[in-house]
Amino acid sequence: MNPLDGLLGVTAWCARGALSLLEDWPAAASLALIAVLTAGGMLWAIRRFSDQAAMGALKRRVRAHLYELRLFADEPALIWRAQRELLRLSLRRLRLMLPPALALALPTLLLLIHLDAFYGHAPLAPGAAAVVTVQMKAFSSLPRLEAPAGVAVETPPVRVQSERQLSWRLRPLREVSGRLRLVSAEGVVEKEIESGQGRRYVSVRRVSSVAQRLRHPGEPRLSGGSIEWIEIRYPPAKVRLGRLELPWLVWFAAVALAAAWLLKDRLGVSV
Repeated sequence: MNPLDGLLGVTAWCARGALSLLEDWPAAASLALIAVLTAGGMLWAIRRFSDQAAMGALKRRVRAHLYELRLFADEPALIWRAQRELLRLSLRRLRLMLPPALALALPTLLLLIHLDAFYGHAPLAPGAAAVVTVQMKAFSSLPRLEAPAGVAVETPPVRVQSERQLSWRLRPLREVSGRLRLVSAEGVVEKEIESGQGRRYVSVRRVSSVAQRLRHPGEPRLSGGSIEWIEIRYPPAKVRLGRLELPWLVWFAAVALAAAWLLKDRLGVSV
């Protein structure tokens, strides 16, 4: 197994398990909790992987040059020097923040992808039509779609030759948590399908390449065969807070930034 595949599989298993505990929570409350915990984790990483003494000294120097801009507004030479120093200190601050940024890059990316699978998409509504699309590497062997009990396949496959795609229209008749089966001469390939009310972890696409799995890590990677990816078009979801509906990322970012601002001094972190 590719080591990256193993890492993505473990993180997907952990994410699914943790998010399943929040299915009955109000979305705004559970997402706010995750945002606060994320802010705390990021502050810990900044303290662990950056030179906090240098960051503190740099902040004091920046503050001094800002005072200089206010005090010597009628001295062009001093203003120019202060601006030049502020630019130099800003570049040094970026350099000091580079190690924690690199340490946080992959965990943050995976966290956002898994949160999008839980908060950014809703399960299929019972009675509403949906489309499943299969991207083929080649039309050497056309698969047959089989749906689990409670899901009706309403059309034969629509073939788009130029795009190497096959699409079916299906309709969940009731709440379902199961698997579609694509049967061909090469064997059987499965794809998760979710239908019902409430919030669940939804895997939009199952893919075959490692690079694509970084974006769609929810299901194991397709191995070999003529199928490149399988996708179900799930409806988008938003997070409701009172009468206000927001994309989950807006709510998450607002709470995380506010929490980081409130916690940084308590945790002794200079940013």
